[in-house]
Amino acid sequence: NILLCRKKKAKHATFRLWTFPVIVEGPFGVVTAAELIVILLVVVYLIWALSVYAVQNYNLIPYYESQGKRDVMLKHTGLRFGSIGLICLVFMFLPVARGSILLRLTNIPFEHAVRYHVWLGHLTMTLFTLHGLCYFYSWILEDRVLHQVVDWKNNSIANLPGIISLSAGLLMWVTSLPPVRRLNFELFFYTHHLYVVFIVFFSMHVGDVMFSVIAAGLFLYMLDRFLRFFQSRKTVDILSAKCLPSGTLELVISKPQDLQYNALSWVFLQVRDISWLQWHPFSVSSSPLNGDHHVSILIKVLGNWTKKLKGHVLAVSEEERTDADALIQPNFRLKASVEGPYGHESPYHLMYENLVLVAGGIGISPFLAILSDILQRVKDSKPCMPRNVSIIWAVRTSEELPLLHSLDLSSISPYLYNKLNLEIHTYVTQETEPPLEEGDVQKYVSPCNFSFPSRSGMSRLVGTGNILWAGAYVLIPTIGLVVSLTLLNILYINPYNITYRWYKGLLLLICMVTSVIIFGGLVIGLWDRKTSSKEKSQDEKRTSGIQHNESTSHKTSSDETFVKTIKYGQRPDIKEIFGNIALRWGNVDIGVIVCGPSTLRTSVAKECRSKNLGRRSNSPVFHFHSHSFDLSLPSTKQGNDTVLPSQEKAKWH
Repeated sequence: NILLCRKKKAKHATFRLWTFPVIVEGPFGVVTAAELIVILLVVVYLIWALSVYAVQNYNLIPYYESQGKRDVMLKHTGLRFGSIGLICLVFMFLPVARGSILLRLTNIPFEHAVRYHVWLGHLTMTLFTLHGLCYFYSWILEDRVLHQVVDWKNNSIANLPGIISLSAGLLMWVTSLPPVRRLNFELFFYTHHLYVVFIVFFSMHVGDVMFSVIAAGLFLYMLDRFLRFFQSRKTVDILSAKCLPSGTLELVISKPQDLQYNALSWVFLQVRDISWLQWHPFSVSSSPLNGDHHVSILIKVLGNWTKKLKGHVLAVSEEERTDADALIQPNFRLKASVEGPYGHESPYHLMYENLVLVAGGIGISPFLAILSDILQRVKDSKPCMPRNVSIIWAVRTSEELPLLHSLDLSSISPYLYNKLNLEIHTYVTQETEPPLEEGDVQKYVSPCNFSFPSRSGMSRLVGTGNILWAGAYVLIPTIGLVVSLTLLNILYINPYNITYRWYKGLLLLICMVTSVIIFGGLVIGLWDRKTSSKEKSQDEKRTSGIQHNESTSHKTSSDETFVKTIKYGQRPDIKEIFGNIALRWGNVDIGVIVCGPSTLRTSVAKECRSKNLGRRSNSPVFHFHSHSFDLSLPSTKQGNDTVLPSQEKAKWH
C-alpha cells in the first residue's frame, strides 16, 4: 500500500538513472547509470588526490636528493597512499551492515550493497598494499628492516600494529579473489573474520585522531552486527517442510504478525542440527498477503548443506509417521535460526504497470512471491499497479515445472479477467519433448509434509523492522558513545596525561564496543520486552491462521489458462522476446526483473540497454532490476548451496 496511491500512470515512458544499465560486461558486472556516475566521481577523486600528492612530492625531490634521503621520499609517497586508503575505508563497512538504517533510508538492498563493499575492498587494499610496500622499500634502503618492523612508537605511528593489520587485510583480500573462492569457499568465509584483527591493530597503528575518521561507518556496522547476534540466537519453528520435484525443498517458517516483509525480501537461514556456523541466504517465495504468521522459502538441493537438510527433513518425517498418523504432529523437531528479512524497503514490483520477470531454474522463487502478491491484491481489490505481467522462465528439465504450479491460479482466475494480463513462457532447455503426459508433469509431488501450531516465530529484533525502534537503536548508542568519550577524557586521559597514540586509538575502539554493548543492549532489551508481550497475545491467532493456510496452500492447479507456452529444446531469445513486447505494449515504462546466473543477467541487461539506446518515440523504456546476490560464488563443479539458478553459493554470519 506504500507507493501505489502515490504513483500515477505516466503519460510517457521516462528514463531513470538507477534502472538504466550502461555497462553490462566487465569486472564490475552490470552497472547502471547512477552507479557509473558514482564510480566516475570516485575515479575523479583518486586522480585528483594522487595528482596533488604527486606534485607535492615532485617539488620535494630536489631537497631530499641534496640531503641524500631518498628513503624519506618513499615514506612520503607511502603516506599519501595510506591517506587515500583511509578515506576509502570510511565507506567500506556501510554496505555490509545488512539492517542498517542508512541502507533503509537510501532504499539500497543488502544484496546490491555487498558488491559496493567488494569494489571498495579491492580499492582500499590496493592502496594499503602500496602504502606498506613504499615503507618497506624505504626500510631496505635504510638497511633497518628488522628494527623498523618491530618498532612500536608511543607518540608516533606504531609500525608493528600496522604490519599485523596489513597482514590480516592481505589474507582476507587474497582469499576473497574469485579463483581462491572457487577453489575453497570455506577458506574465504572463515578468513574474512580476521576483520576483527585488522580493526584492532589498525586502531593502534593510526591512533585515535585518524581512527575517528572511520569510526562512524564502523560504529554502524558494529550496531548491526550486535543486533543480528541477538536475532540469530532465537530458534524458529519450521511449520512445514516439503520435498518438491527437481530436488527442491519448501520450508514454511513461523513469523510474528507485525514483522513486515515484501515479496522481494531475503532471509538468512541456519539449521543448528546441520551446522552452527553456516548461514545461507534465500529469497522468500510467499507473498506477505498469503498469511500474517509465516513466510515460505524454496531451497534447491545441490551441495552438502542442502543435502543434509533434505536428509534431516526426511528422517524427521519417517520418525513422525511411526509415532502418529495424524496430519498435525506436535512433536516435529526441526528448528532453525533466521536473520532478516532484508531487501528493498519499497516493493518496486508494484511501481510498474508492466512487468517482465526473467528467471532461470530456482530463480523463479522470488517471482512466485511477486506473482502471488499481485494476484492476491487483484483478488482482494487492493491497490495494485501491474496490469501486464510476462514471465520468462528457463529450466533444464521438466521436473522443475511444478514449481510454478504451486500457485493456486484456478481459485484466483475468476478475479483476473479485465484486471490482469498474465503471460507465462517456459523454456525446457535440455529436453526436446515432454517426457510425461502434460497432466502428470504439473502434479505437485510432496512425499513429506508435516506441520504444527507454533509458539516460536522469527525475532522482531531486526534493523528492517519497526522504524522507531531501529532509529532509537542507532541514536541512543551514539549518544552513549559521545558521553563515554567525554567522561574518558575528563576522568582518565587528561588527569593522567595519556599521550600514547596507539593506546588512545585502542581506547576509542573500546569505547565504541562498550557503547554498543551497554546502550545498544539496553535498547534491545526494551525492544525485546515490548515485542515479547505482543507475541504472547498473538499465539492463538497464529495457530488458527497457520492451520487455515495449510489447508488452502499449494493446491494442484488444473487450469492452464496462464501458461501460454512451454517450449522444449530451446533457450529464450531475449532479443526477440523484448522486441515483441515493445511492439505490443508501446510507449510505457516496463519493469524488468531478472533472477538467474550472471550470463542471464548480462543478456537481459544488454537487451535493456540496446532497446533504450535505440528507442523511438512510441517505444517503451525497459527498467532493469537484478534480484541476485552479487557477492556470491559462481560454481557448478563442487558441492554448492544455492539460492540462485546458476547455483551460486553464499554463506554469511
